[in-house]
Amino acid sequence: MAERERLICTVQQLEGERQCVRFELPELGERMSGFVLRYGGRVYGYVNRCAHVPVELDWNEGDFFDLSGHYLLCATHGAHYAPENGHCVLGPCKGRSLEPLPVTERDGNIYLDIEKLND
Repeated sequence: MAERERLICTVQQLEGERQCVRFELPELGERMSGFVLRYGGRVYGYVNRCAHVPVELDWNEGDFFDLSGHYLLCATHGAHYAPENGHCVLGPCKGRSLEPLPVTERDGNIYLDIEKLND
């Protein structure tokens, strides 16, 4: 692992439908968090902050998907986001997007690219 990267989780932690891993993001602020998920075979990462009002999306820690398993859901305001691009498709912030995180899957692990995060 290069110094510019930080280990988030193993790929096994993202197995199964609607599985997300939440993690702290001190690089963006004291109380910031992010999350990663696998959707359509790819890994995606986002800052855990609604595009409507800056609150965390998950009501229960790590629970980001709606009941259908097709959208990420803001538990506070009901905004629905497409998991593959973070775009809000329904709710008070329709048309806006979650902030993506530069994540990489390699050698059975998921990494956050800290160097790209600060760009």
